[in-house]
Amino acid sequence: MSNGQWYPPEWPERIRALAAGEITAVTPRRAATVMLLKDTPEGPAVHMLRRRASMAFAGGAYAYPGGSVDPRDDDRLVGWAGPGLDDWAARLGVAPAEAQAVVCAAVRETYEEAGVLLAGPTPDTVVGDTTGADWERDRLALVERELSFAEFLDRRGLCLRSDLLGAWARWITPEFEPKRFDTWFFAASLPGGQRTRNASTEADRTVWTLPSAAAESYDRGDLLMMPPTIATLRQLLPYEDVAAALAAAADRDLTPVLARARLTEGELVLSWPGHDEFTKHIDIKGSV
Repeated sequence: MSNGQWYPPEWPERIRALAAGEITAVTPRRAATVMLLKDTPEGPAVHMLRRRASMAFAGGAYAYPGGSVDPRDDDRLVGWAGPGLDDWAARLGVAPAEAQAVVCAAVRETYEEAGVLLAGPTPDTVVGDTTGADWERDRLALVERELSFAEFLDRRGLCLRSDLLGAWARWITPEFEPKRFDTWFFAASLPGGQRTRNASTEADRTVWTLPSAAAESYDRGDLLMMPPTIATLRQLLPYEDVAAALAAAADRDLTPVLARARLTEGELVLSWPGHDEFTKHIDIKGSV
């Protein structure tokens, strides 16, 4: 391939098997991921991590901090600042309790994987430092699911700052993938006083990069990315600063993007509606 598009070699066979009824599409798990941004003299930079090559799903690919919804993310109301659950439900296209779970997942996963916490002791403040042994104990307890996010916030006397998040996009893993996610992408600004770190066991490297530089590296084939990652990265290119990007989030279309595959004579065509750059024509033997 000429660029860095992530493309598992087993996809053609799985697509044929799904079309033949030999396998059944699994229900996607809800998930959230956050494009954490900060201003630089050259423009907004985004925080990315590289998934370990040993990972079964998208090993070696660059992505944003994120992960699956924890079933406990909506088991009770949490301290909350910003738009209410009804507003978030309308924006995300889900029920209020489900909206809480998705937003909580976005904030929790950013803390678990990047050490950045979008929460504060009051509705108009954000914690300034999340380092130290006691913070790390709580973070690890979240990672191990020994502590729910609601319990974590209560223990710390914090409320979640949902107003610091902007819903950006929604992508659903193709039906032929054995591991599927229904993922909401959010944008957020790095809070003052906090800093990112590689806190994820799934990543072997983290970087702050200009979207333009990362996109150019992808185009050269130097950086591996999944279609949702490079698509959202390119969508950041027009913005001169973080404030402009976050302001634009309110008008972003959250219609889910789901890959389509069709079998024609002699080839298989794989496409993502609205994103022609990812279309692939695969011959009957599965070569690209």
